Amino acid sequence: MTEQQRQVGGGRAMFGDFAPKLAELTDDVLFDDLWNRAELPARDRSLITVAVLTAGGHADQLRFHLGRAVENGVTQRELIEAITHVTLYAGWPNGMAAMGVAKDLFGQD
Repeated sequence: MTEQQRQVGGGRAMFGDFAPKLAELTDDVLFDDLWNRAELPARDRSLITVAVLTAGGHADQLRFHLGRAVENGVTQRELIEAITHVTLYAGWPNGMAAMGVAKDLFGQD
């Protein structure tokens, strides 16, 4: 496996003073530990994360993770295809909401 960019969270920047334990878990467990495990490249983790967030209807978190996916080498075309694929398994409203976030983020009218 090739060397990949270390994944870093933003929990402390977002919630450090308000919810320090959540910030710590986000940065130290979710990102520093889980996202940086060698068993899956960050690109694959990003695709999985986008699929799960789409399926669960978590559009608020999807905005961040679509951007992270692009940083991790997933193309916009691949993300649109992944959301389309998930839509037929996870429900039309969730897929449409996710695609709306993608369209907004990628700036296409």
